Amino acid sequence: MKLYTAFRSSAAFRVRIALNLKGLAYDPAFVHLARGEHRKPEYVAVNPQGLVPTFEDDDTRLVQSLAIIEYLDETRPQPPLLPKDARGRARVRSLSLLIACEIHPLNNLRALQYLRSSLGQGDEGVNAWYRHWIADGFQKLEAELGLGGTGRFAHGDSPTMADCCLVPQVFNAQRYKCGMTPYPAIMRVFAECMKLDAFDRAQPMKQPDAE
Repeated sequence: MKLYTAFRSSAAFRVRIALNLKGLAYDPAFVHLARGEHRKPEYVAVNPQGLVPTFEDDDTRLVQSLAIIEYLDETRPQPPLLPKDARGRARVRSLSLLIACEIHPLNNLRALQYLRSSLGQGDEGVNAWYRHWIADGFQKLEAELGLGGTGRFAHGDSPTMADCCLVPQVFNAQRYKCGMTPYPAIMRVFAECMKLDAFDRAQPMKQPDAE
């Protein structure tokens, strides 16, 4: 298995966590986003979307983090990252999509670069944008976690795909110094996750390409 990854990519971070939880070894290939290596022809030939992560499993090539995690769960089912029951699977997917589709796209590198280069925003404007959308999304996530019972993790007492998404988003929020006091449920789940080696080992500054 091979994973094209970048240390600060939230999407790649999700997949690193999932691989670690499954106990799967992989060969990392590092893509430097700040230098635009994801847009170079040699990488676009691997992933026409020009995004990370890209995952290769023998002759299977997959992109988009949630699709990769679900593939891993279907082909290497232990330990499971999606519940057995339909209702539980739907909830985990809903939490995952809230983070991956509602929060993350507004604050990823492409959006922030556009704010700077095309809309002329400086650090103050970019940071205000980032914190606004983190607060908007985390309020929704906090409410959803509050509706889900008192399990240790985002759904139940074992980590799922939702936790693979939650932890990278909290790392991003902390990097931009977003206030986390209003989100006790999020931070409780985050703390539980970070007790596990699979999450700790996947964090950005512990990657070989970290800067």
